[in-house]
Amino acid sequence: MKVVAFNGSPNKEGNTYHAIKILAGELEKEGIETEIVHVGNKVVRGCIACNNCVKNKNERCIISTDPVNEWIQKMKEADGIILGSPVHYSAIAGTMKSFLDRAFYVTSVNDGMLRHKVGASVVAVRRAGGIPTFNQLNNYINYSEMLMPTSNYWNVINGTAPGEAMQDEEGVQIMSVLGKNMAWLMNLVENGKGKVKEPEREEKVFMNFIR
Repeated sequence: MKVVAFNGSPNKEGNTYHAIKILAGELEKEGIETEIVHVGNKVVRGCIACNNCVKNKNERCIISTDPVNEWIQKMKEADGIILGSPVHYSAIAGTMKSFLDRAFYVTSVNDGMLRHKVGASVVAVRRAGGIPTFNQLNNYINYSEMLMPTSNYWNVINGTAPGEAMQDEEGVQIMSVLGKNMAWLMNLVENGKGKVKEPEREEKVFMNFIR
């Protein structure tokens, strides 16, 4: 099995990276490969609301000037996905948000490509804003009908300078427990294939209240 982790920090080996690496270490103990993709230092534009991904249903965003379509295919091929972000104004880092908006919309309108994959969110923060950012990341996982492992606290680790988060003993444990639970859940899913019937996917009902 394989996990792809998206590092939304501008810093390649900042505290978001270290949080992901703790998870990856636990996954690798169970024979699960992890690839880390550095998103936060790329130029990624936001969704332009053209709805061409809905019309074309070709698993692609119409914008082809950045690596988002390549990353979508990595998500498709993976058994598990990790979303990692630092905190910018109590929210997801901008480049990461642009990527997530486009990628998760494409996957959702293409027959729910991520449905029943295992997904986890992690956040690195200096002081405050970690929980709002964690909740925002989880919105993408929830909307996609993914399966979410938990830890023994919210998945937030504290630190400022790169690597400083490793001094956050509780944060390190949170990430470690999350990694163990993610590996366990992925094994449950893998071993349940063909044995436990999945519920059929339902077409999304859309409505608004303007008449």
